[in-house]
Formats: sequence, structure tokens, C-alpha cells
Amino acid sequence: MKKITILSLFFLWSTLAFSQNRQYQEVFDTFKKHYNSGDYENIFNGFSKEMQAALPLENAKNFFDELKLQSGNIQESIFLKFENTSFAVYKSEFDKSTLTINISIDSENLINGFYIKPYVEERQISIENGLSGIPIDFSKIIYTHANPFANQTQLSIAILKNGVVEYYGIKIQNDTIQSVHNQDQVFEIGSITKVFTSTVLASFLVDKRLNLSDFVNEYFLFPFKNNIKFSFLELANHTSGLPRLPENLDLSNAENPYKNYGKKELDHYLEEIMRLESKTDLKYNYSNIGAGLLGYSLGLSQKRPFDALLEKRIFKKYEMRNTFTDPNKVKNNLVKGLDQYGKEISNWEFDVFFGGGGILSTSEDLVQFALAHFDQKNKELELTRIPTYDISDNMKIGLGWHILKAKDGFKWIWHNGGTGGYTSSIVLDTEKNDGVIILSNVSAFNPNSGNIDKLCFDLMKNIGSE
Repeated sequence: MKKITILSLFFLWSTLAFSQNRQYQEVFDTFKKHYNSGDYENIFNGFSKEMQAALPLENAKNFFDELKLQSGNIQESIFLKFENTSFAVYKSEFDKSTLTINISIDSENLINGFYIKPYVEERQISIENGLSGIPIDFSKIIYTHANPFANQTQLSIAILKNGVVEYYGIKIQNDTIQSVHNQDQVFEIGSITKVFTSTVLASFLVDKRLNLSDFVNEYFLFPFKNNIKFSFLELANHTSGLPRLPENLDLSNAENPYKNYGKKELDHYLEEIMRLESKTDLKYNYSNIGAGLLGYSLGLSQKRPFDALLEKRIFKKYEMRNTFTDPNKVKNNLVKGLDQYGKEISNWEFDVFFGGGGILSTSEDLVQFALAHFDQKNKELELTRIPTYDISDNMKIGLGWHILKAKDGFKWIWHNGGTGGYTSSIVLDTEKNDGVIILSNVSAFNPNSGNIDKLCFDLMKNIGSE
């Protein structure tokens, strides 16, 4: 799924000069005391007004609750350095993990910048044979973004230039980046699944089986809480008001959080628990629940399991022969996912939330899907790319796809994905027939997982500059 890590970043850069190290230590010691005792309100009271606005009290409580669930209490901390002339960096031993806590304070010794990430020893990796077979300009970009990743990391990269495809694969072994052929290897694609879910919807629109304004409620045997209704459009473009995750999702099984969330849990949530982030005013709010509900409702509308709709209407149609809805059906070509520390981790399994992030695929198969987008006669794919809501000055959303503003206007369609063991990104320009697809076994919880998107965009910009 799209990034759901508790190791979120909250940046409010200080423009003030450093306070003395002792003042930072006092603030950190106070934070540690309140965190270990569960007194999160007092942590919040120690935030600057700007920080409180960026991280409201309830969000702060949720953040620290999840942090404690995953990592436990802080046992020991060591000051390491000052970073970016604002942050004091502490290596902190928690009960279950080692993390770095970065804190900046203002002139009143209030916390005005704070973020936490896994502790990683600094290192540099080498390139074997100059990444043989990869053009030098691409290899430099790849090296820059892949350098922080752990041994056994793999990236499977497809670059499309004017409809012509080149595949580049890398693997890090013994602190060395090596070229490999892995375009036929299977990775979890996470939230890129949402694009396929919306494509199934678009296929029914073309066949006139459904309308975007139809409500999914009619396929359920009970009224949703407060008689709230959701249209297919609202679920496909994240304007339903639904939060990112349901309150009754058990996150204690962090290695496979969606496996046991089924029809019973979803029905209970929709009928008894559901609270919206926003509903009176149309607003974009990225929601894994919404995408999962969309896929599940599409299945109900056709009286077939949603994975069967994917198989018939997408995978078979676009000749995606190595794309799967069940990790247990993948044979020897599955690339093992890595957790945030570089250790192998189990695959995520989905029930009713499958439409939000359950697909496994290869860069070869995703190229087939990308090439189909370059066919201007394909009406169902064209429907997914038509803007349905303006998110910001630089981003719109269609059905599933986010539409980004390039130099010459809104032309790039993009989505990314992240699960416990994988991160992915895809960006396409359907006017120029250009694109970049990246699959990796970098965990969404890896502090450098954002490098996959950065690599994707940097490669895309490089294509456009040629």
C-alpha cells in the first residue's frame, strides 16, 4: 500500500541559531521521560505553536502509540551529532529496535522539528564493472539513489522512450551494485494496484454496466453508518472522506496486517464504526479503505470475486502472464521482500482490501500495461487518465492515476506503492510514449524508501532531456 509507516517525518526547519548542547539534552531527556510514561500530552505541550499545528494532539498521540507498539520504550540514547545546523541526532535503543531521534528546538526550548527513523550505519557501496549494460547517465542516477540500500536489495527498472523499452536490473551484494536480469522477477507492487482497480471500474463504464455516480451502498444488505453513501467516483479519486485505514484494523501483526481483515470486519466498520475525515466539503484524502471498498464493491456488483475480475479484464487482456493476486501462487521467480533493516520478510496477504494493494507483478508485465496506455484508441485506459479532481496547482487525479504537471503542462500520470517488504513507482507520458517503471524489495518503512520515487522521476527527466 501507499506509505503507512509510523516513522513519519515532521519537518519545521529552525531559522534560529543553535542553543547549547545542554539545552538540547534537557529537552531530549524530558521527551524520553514523558514518552516512556505514556504522557504524550506533555510531549505535545513541549512543542512550539508551529509544531502543534503541524502535528495536532490526537495525531501526536496516535503516532506515539504506534511507535510504542512497534518499538517499545527508550532504554538508552547517545548524542551523535548536529545535522543541517538544526537537528540534534540521538541514537536510541528501544526495547525492540534501534532508531535515531532527531530534535530541533527554538529559542524558548520548545520542540519545533522532530522525526524518527531506523538507525543505519553509514557506508558507501561500489559499482561492479560500471553497471555493465546500463548507459552511464542512467547508472550515475541509479547509483546515487541505490547507495543507501541494504545487501540483497534488488531494483527492476524499465525505461520506455518513444515506445521502445529497455530493462535494467541491479542487485546489491557484498556492498557492491551488480547488473542483473530481473525483468521477469515478481515483486509486490503495493498501491499501484489502485490503478488496476480503477481500470476495472473504467472497463465497466465503457461497457455501460456502471456509472461513476452510482452508489456502492446498493450492493450491501445494510445501511452505512449515518446513512452515508459513496459513489464509485469518490472511491476511485479519494474524495470519499474515508480515512487512510479503518479503526478496527489490528496492526499488531505488522508483518501481515491485512490478512485477517475480511467481510465481517469491513461490514462492522461500515455499519457501526466509520468516521469520515471530511464529507460536507469535497476534499482529496488518500484512503486505502476507499480503494479496498471500491474493489470489493466491484466484485459484489458482478457477483464475482474481485481477483477474478482482475484476471479476466486486465491480466488476460494485456497479456500480463506473470502477474498474481496471491503470493502463494508465485513460484521460483519471487524476489523476497526486505524489512526496514534489510532482513527477509513475509509477503502481505489481502482479503477485502485487495483492491488497495494486493497485486504482485514484474516490470515486463507492467510494461505491457504501459504500452497499452500509449494506444490512443483504448477507451477504458483513456478514462482513467481524465482529471476528475484538482488536488493542487501541480497535481490532479483521474481514476486511480495522479496527474502531474511537467514542464509543458499536466502530462505525467503517476502512482507509487509500498508494503512491508517492497516499494514501487511508475510514471508515464502518454503523449510522448515515455515512461519509467521501478519495482524493488525496499521496505516502505525503510527511511530511504523515498529514493525509489526520486529515482523514477530523475530517470524520467533524463529521458525528456535527451
